Amino acid sequence: MNPFTVLAPPLGQALTWLYDVWPNNYGVAIMILTLLVSLLLFPLTLKQTRSMKAMQEIQPEMKQLQKEYKDDREELNKQMMALYQERGVNPAAGCLPLILQMPIWFALYRVFRVKPSEADPTVLDPSDIIPADSNLAEALLADDSSISFLSLDMLQSPSDAMSEGLSVGIPAIILVLLIVATSYYQVYQTTRRNKNNNNQSENKQAQQMQMISKIMPLFMGFISWTFPMGLGLYFAVSNGFRVAQQAVIFRLDGDDGDKDGGKPVKGEDAPPEQPRSSGPSPHASKKRNRRRRK
Repeated sequence: MNPFTVLAPPLGQALTWLYDVWPNNYGVAIMILTLLVSLLLFPLTLKQTRSMKAMQEIQPEMKQLQKEYKDDREELNKQMMALYQERGVNPAAGCLPLILQMPIWFALYRVFRVKPSEADPTVLDPSDIIPADSNLAEALLADDSSISFLSLDMLQSPSDAMSEGLSVGIPAIILVLLIVATSYYQVYQTTRRNKNNNNQSENKQAQQMQMISKIMPLFMGFISWTFPMGLGLYFAVSNGFRVAQQAVIFRLDGDDGDKDGGKPVKGEDAPPEQPRSSGPSPHASKKRNRRRRK
């Protein structure tokens, strides 16, 4: 069963219904659909965020394991995996929501590719995704202005928009840059909480997951450039909503990011406290000198 084929009709039906609820605004319908999908995926977002947070909290123990097994890479990896299982940490959890969203992305790509047939402009192709008797179908067939949102044609790709001039291309470029920026901020939002730890303490698998997290924003920018801007709007709203979700999760879990002010955390090397001097204070010495002069 092809998940892309299965998901496209219900997503098309949902967009059609939302377009009727919020009349003549395809962009708003896409944004509402994005929020609904994000809410459905919230349990995965919660699990991913907490797993990445737990990954950061065990960094001191990972560093200790690296010191103990620095000459035995195979045993080090075994000990790392045992630590992950003991603490319930999944290094791959950071990419799990993105992987699970891919079928939704490609299903929406099919939805936004629905347009009048070149052979017969009065027929939608394919018509099984957008009901032919719906208001959305009529707007698509009439090339209605409601299909545009903030000067962006939801059915056009940014690369095609650039060919029509700067007035059309600049808003499309801004959308792509917004997608890349919000994607990178999601990564920064989690990794900044571990900036005082030694990243060398991570094993090879964790480093690969971190690398994928950094490459993914560029990948999303690339597909946003070539795919319809309706999908780009979905990416931008989804990213913004997820940034807000992660901020709430960190606050509820009592982690406000840089609240430690760069102080060494437990398990890290910290300068020893200086012992208090048991000798006489400077004030006592001054009093003795005054008595001698008298």
